[in-house]
Amino acid sequence: MKLYFAPGACSLAPHIAANELGISLDLEEVDIREKKTKSGKDYWTINPKGQVPLLELDNGERLTEVPVILQYLSDQKAAAGLTPAAGSLERYRTLEWLNFITSELHKTLGPMFRPTTPEEYKTLSRDLAGRRFEWVDKQLADKQYLMGDKFTLPDAYLYVMTRWAKGLKIDLSKLSNLRAFAERVAARPKVQQALKEEGLN
Repeated sequence: MKLYFAPGACSLAPHIAANELGISLDLEEVDIREKKTKSGKDYWTINPKGQVPLLELDNGERLTEVPVILQYLSDQKAAAGLTPAAGSLERYRTLEWLNFITSELHKTLGPMFRPTTPEEYKTLSRDLAGRRFEWVDKQLADKQYLMGDKFTLPDAYLYVMTRWAKGLKIDLSKLSNLRAFAERVAARPKVQQALKEEGLN
């Protein structure tokens, strides 16, 4: 399988998940501004959405959207337990977290990276994201990870969002649970491996 990624983008979440699962991926870097792959291909011809991540399966099928790719990877190694068992309430809680992160954090923070986004919009988005992170901080009280003591898929995604928050000057310093969570995830060997593979540490 091949993962099309941009260093530090949301594609870092499936990259981390694959490492945690022991799934070896071919990595193809994409310049998401120029829409070109490192090998020189027009990325629009690979993914008409123009965004990363894209996971190309061995049979040529292609998957997009972070939550979907995360779930697909996890289902390839279900015994690893990055997703709770199908049909369990915990499974739906995991999906609930993935959907929250993609709709309430990712989609709030993403436009702030664009130089054409008005400053007024960025200010409003920074305030909204701050309130969302405050809520997440409360959910992490007395927990190692979002689902308890075990690392699961949404933890990889939330970790990427905390990295984005730092780069976007969203102050998380008072959110001690969230800061501890981010440090805990960052220290995981497979996360360190992904960061190194993307040239981020």
